Amino acid sequence: MANQNFSAMGNSLHFETELVHGGTLRSQFNETSEALFLTQGHVYDSAEQCEKRFVGEDPGYIYARFSNPTVGMFEKRIAMLEGAEAARATATGMAAVTAALMGLVRAGDHVVAARALFGSCRYVVEEHLPRYGVESTLVDGTDLAAWQAAIRPNTKVFFLESPSNPTLEVIDIEAVAKIAKAAGAKLVVDNVFATPLWQKPLALGADCVTYSATKHIDGQGRCLGGVILASEEFINTYVHTLLRQTGPAMSPFNAWVLLKGLETLSLRIERQTRTAALLADWLAEEAKVTKLIFPGRKDHPQAEIIARQMGGPSTLITLEIKGGKAGAYRFLNALRIFRISNNLGDAKSLAVHPATTTHQRFAPEVRESMGVSEGLVRLSIGLEHPGDLKADLAAALAAV
Repeated sequence: MANQNFSAMGNSLHFETELVHGGTLRSQFNETSEALFLTQGHVYDSAEQCEKRFVGEDPGYIYARFSNPTVGMFEKRIAMLEGAEAARATATGMAAVTAALMGLVRAGDHVVAARALFGSCRYVVEEHLPRYGVESTLVDGTDLAAWQAAIRPNTKVFFLESPSNPTLEVIDIEAVAKIAKAAGAKLVVDNVFATPLWQKPLALGADCVTYSATKHIDGQGRCLGGVILASEEFINTYVHTLLRQTGPAMSPFNAWVLLKGLETLSLRIERQTRTAALLADWLAEEAKVTKLIFPGRKDHPQAEIIARQMGGPSTLITLEIKGGKAGAYRFLNALRIFRISNNLGDAKSLAVHPATTTHQRFAPEVRESMGVSEGLVRLSIGLEHPGDLKADLAAALAAV
């Protein structure tokens, strides 16, 4: 049975409450914590019910590749947080991005995407989709005229990250959404770095939002997951059948872990963001930091857009270390609390050198065009004490 007491309260609750209670289903045992349904399939009362279940005339579960009660709870809760009508969970964040894009296009179509993308996202746009006859154009995402100029008669999708990985470039989502709508294209936004707390792309005009739930939503480095959020019409038209037939399903166990992560999401993100802001202001004054990018600072290139588009900055800081790759390596190798890892959004503070990890597959000139220099380091701020993190960074800078 559903959590009827919570549902009866409608939309009057704050998001912190929704993060704890939203979408909860309880079995006949009335468990406090969400139940973990580890089952591949379900049984039916009759052959007639089975037939109706498969054609959608009888509500209920069929097979874990299609849906699952624990996964369903995660989908409902994240949809409530995002302000979306519907959500579909996937095995990974990249499964969410790939399914969202591929569901919208077919051979002969055209995609326009911001060039500042996570390496795997850019691979999907630049190399994977063209294998199936889908052309793509990469543009400077901050240049609205570039989006307009890239439109072709067959343009079906706009795609962007904001803030971007790893350069924290922020794009005017509302303005790009208007250009996409006028062109008859759908806008898909990867909102991982902003989190659902600090940015609402659907409210800004985006048609679809994707997340790697592996990052802040789990927030403790435990499991993989992704999610696609949009209107019911969008999900049913472009996503539902593709996911059902191709099978990038989220495991029930991962969904249960992610439900637990959602309960503390606001507490973690707010704390991590405050610490990131303190460290960014301090790092900006350090001589061995030749460049610092943080969405919460007035010197960010898109500060005006951030002020009206985002409710808060980010848990990520990007900095350029003096001395290029050698300087960056000396800095990274001297860290003791920050750990070297390509993950982000974790309770533990992490640091990575994008040019040799997440963006290593690109030629140097391509990395340069994306803003990924040899001295660039991305910091993901965790839950440790700010004083300890500052001391660790100071010691690492001293080693440069």
